[in-house]
Amino acid sequence: MSERVVASYCTTFLKREMLHIYRQVTSLRNYRTFIMTKALQNSERFPFDDVELIPEPRTNPIRHGWLKFVERRPPIVYRGEYQMLSSLLQRRGADLMHIYFGHTGVHLLPFLERWDKPCVVSFHGADVAMKKDIRDYGPKLKSLFQTVPLVFARSRSLADRLEALGCPSDKLRISRTGVPLREFPFVRREAPTDGRWKLMQACRLIPKKGVATTLCAFAIFQKEFPNAELVIAGKGPLQAHLEELSEELGISGKVRFQGFVSQAELLDLYGQSHMFLHPSETPPDQNQEGVPNSILEAMSTGLPVAATKHGGIPEAVEDGRCGYLVEERDFEALAAAMKKLARSASTFRELGARASDYVAANFEQSAQIRQLETHYEEAVALAAADERYPVRAQLRPTKTFVQPAPAK
Repeated sequence: MSERVVASYCTTFLKREMLHIYRQVTSLRNYRTFIMTKALQNSERFPFDDVELIPEPRTNPIRHGWLKFVERRPPIVYRGEYQMLSSLLQRRGADLMHIYFGHTGVHLLPFLERWDKPCVVSFHGADVAMKKDIRDYGPKLKSLFQTVPLVFARSRSLADRLEALGCPSDKLRISRTGVPLREFPFVRREAPTDGRWKLMQACRLIPKKGVATTLCAFAIFQKEFPNAELVIAGKGPLQAHLEELSEELGISGKVRFQGFVSQAELLDLYGQSHMFLHPSETPPDQNQEGVPNSILEAMSTGLPVAATKHGGIPEAVEDGRCGYLVEERDFEALAAAMKKLARSASTFRELGARASDYVAANFEQSAQIRQLETHYEEAVALAAADERYPVRAQLRPTKTFVQPAPAK
């Protein structure tokens, strides 16, 4: 069998928090991939040689207005992306398209309904929230689920959420984040005898990550362990608020906001730390985590975790074996879990070792890539057996637009 080609579509390639996508596209073995994107970001952090940058289409203003306001066609049609995508995919010989993020799949839905090759769409967390800026997002999601042969979710909890949103269970597949274990080797740690515990959290500074809960819990923990220190690695819109909160809690001298760090710097932080914190919480729009990359990386190095029973976190952190899990927003319970780890040197060592073993057994990158490519093969086979695909034109043309004649 000749090598298959998958087009990996990501609207922006890549935002800093999308490392898991980079790991996937650079680790494929039985599929060759190229990137389709509208914007390149952080190329020095995420270098990739084969990128198709989708240009802004040039359209006739009259035709644009006619399709948008008279025929009420979707944006992908009246903006001119329609034929451009078809030509690009045909030129590259794509057998399959993998669309990253559900809202991007919704945008591309009019194209997917007509393309004669299969598509898969992967959901990562924020895309299961209700999108107020996308009209009829819920019904469009249901149409997307019906159009594609398979839908990927990063965790079981996300799959459950997608099923609740109308995705048929027989189309759902778990596509987990993989960790390159060699990059995050186990570090043997001992509990500090002088109480100088080093705690850390690595994430974007947004409400879902629960950093305010971390600060409140650390303020309690620090009363018993006054030599403890906390590092927050990451940036985001809440930074000023979180810095003010640390001042109010009287812990600003013990908390360091590190900002975004390189992978090498992050690895150093993992190695220097004793505990990893990640008390994620669900905002009102139901945005949730899959399985955070930083939790898996930290666990791989042997860091025990104190986190919440949120999203896919319990699928990675076995409560009482790899760390401790508490209810969302319960900073007092989180502080108690942190103290429990700090009070027992043997528990601290055992949970860290089990955390590393669990990631190796369940999230090793090459195994997850093999599973992903198996899902790709299944999607191709399902499309081949689906009678809708042979009868689809490569792109069913839109109605011919005739420019109105000027009035006499």
